[in-house]
Amino acid sequence: MTDRPRFAIMGSGGVGGYFGGRLAEAGMDVRFIARGAHLAAMRNAGLRINSPLGDAHMEPVWATDDPAEIGPVDYVLFATKLWDTQSAGQACRPLIGPETAVISLQNGVDAEGQLSDILGADHVMGGVSAISAVIGAPGVIDHLSEFATILFGELDGSATRRAERLMAALKEASIDAKIADDIDKTIWRKFIFVVGLSALTSVTRKTIGPLREDADCRALLSQLLTEAAAVARAGGVALDEDTVEDRLTFIDGLPTSMTSSMAGDLTRGNRLELEWLSGAVVRMGRERGIDTPANGFIHTALKLSASGGHES
Repeated sequence: MTDRPRFAIMGSGGVGGYFGGRLAEAGMDVRFIARGAHLAAMRNAGLRINSPLGDAHMEPVWATDDPAEIGPVDYVLFATKLWDTQSAGQACRPLIGPETAVISLQNGVDAEGQLSDILGADHVMGGVSAISAVIGAPGVIDHLSEFATILFGELDGSATRRAERLMAALKEASIDAKIADDIDKTIWRKFIFVVGLSALTSVTRKTIGPLREDADCRALLSQLLTEAAAVARAGGVALDEDTVEDRLTFIDGLPTSMTSSMAGDLTRGNRLELEWLSGAVVRMGRERGIDTPANGFIHTALKLSASGGHES
């Protein structure tokens, strides 16, 4: 292996495009996997990032819709929508060498298990991202938040050379990153937050500012988080006692204009990650004997819109 690792970005939308772009900006060997107009624009004019942390334009960038054209890499940053996890995981096979690590930066809690089943547990690390970013136009990533963070770690909690090597590369690219002591707990803490934010902003079509100030909406938000935390604990996740309060405090610190990617998808008539967020809380609650009425309400209210389209 060379000192500077080789990256593939599986899913080069807001999250993958931003972090992959920052790595490419730092001179790393980054291969983007994209499709459609976004892929065509990246091939023709590179990748542009508009960000409060600094704009960037990388041209040329290496982009394809066929992972077999890339071959084995050191790290795969896996940033597809949740419904694409299985198919994109299968598509990652040509990227896997003896020491390749795949790190999911998705919203749910199922990806690590699914990717382990497809690619082998030895090739999967846990990860989360904290960022708000979208494809503003083909070939353009609009970074909408003041933060852009990656937390990652080995699923068994061990300290490894590949984790340290990834940390060094992210640091060189000026990406705010940390190796998590307990990545499973970290993944669930993000999931609990995302479940609440996605559910409430989608069902009300409002940003988080007015929602957290309204007593009834805040009570619903708290219940959504509480149910997700109860499901996690019933599954053996060692959450801190103050997790729900901590997540509410985090939400109170978000910009008033903050919304969720699911709310944006709903507005645009796109497919929703509902089944992997509130729907997953309901499913796991049923399996683990935990009542989840608030998440059940969200699932019922949004499920007819979950497949996308603007049906009346």
